[in-house]
Amino acid sequence: MNASRIALVTGSNQGLGRALVEGLAARLGPADLVLLTGRDQGRVTAAAQEVANLPGTRSRVEGRVLDVTDTEAIADLATDLQRQYGGVDIVISNAVTRMLPGESQAARADEFIDVSNTATHAMLRSFGPVLRPGGRFLVVASSLGTLGHLPPALHHLFDGASLDQVEYAVESWRSAVHHGTTAEAGWPLWLNVPSKVAQVAAVRAVAAERREHDLATDTLIASVCPGMVDTATSRPWFSDFSQAQSPAEAAGAVLDLVFSEHVDPTHYGELLRFGKALDWHSGTPLLEQDQLITP
Repeated sequence: MNASRIALVTGSNQGLGRALVEGLAARLGPADLVLLTGRDQGRVTAAAQEVANLPGTRSRVEGRVLDVTDTEAIADLATDLQRQYGGVDIVISNAVTRMLPGESQAARADEFIDVSNTATHAMLRSFGPVLRPGGRFLVVASSLGTLGHLPPALHHLFDGASLDQVEYAVESWRSAVHHGTTAEAGWPLWLNVPSKVAQVAAVRAVAAERREHDLATDTLIASVCPGMVDTATSRPWFSDFSQAQSPAEAAGAVLDLVFSEHVDPTHYGELLRFGKALDWHSGTPLLEQDQLITP
């Protein structure tokens, strides 16, 4: 990586994103810059100041307003960082929509898809080209992102797909949600399953095009599963948090990938959990009664 590094984390006012910013700021150096981003100017400014004043912080920390549902704003920020710094070295796409059990999945679908999927596509398209050699680009997903969690009839939409094809599949799924035809088309009722599979598929699509060059320059693009994390987003969904990690603990495994001395070729483009690649074709579709949702 470069002597002076630029790091960016989306959705980083609180929870895992905030812990990732804190970890980056503690492990990078005084010449480096960590950008904490979120939608609300006041919260972003306050969070960035708090991290900057932590005893363990070594690098510079700045807040930037970024609504990840605004694809033009993502493109503009990438252009600005390219112009100011010549690119970025670390990108962690972490933004997520908070949902509660019992909420209508259909009513929240657009927001959920825009934050988790449309934003992931935009981050890959805009920040992939400005990622400097030796950089790290990680998309926070879930172990539900393996292809086997979808019914077999849907696998062809994502297996070996290009980013354009992943985007088309996501929009087809969105349309099915709006028209009430998800069950007829074979889509799971729980938004989180197709969303996470699509996130991982998008990363795999971009990585497939860049693999040879990126491995030659020790650059990593991958998706990551942080495991169960005790956050405001996840807490409503689980009754037992005895095995959950704190945000700081979950951030540790992700940051180990960021600061790894060399890229493991078996990690490149894969969904990684605790430093190991998950089999893309693993998983089984969830039963409807296990999805904890109201359609």
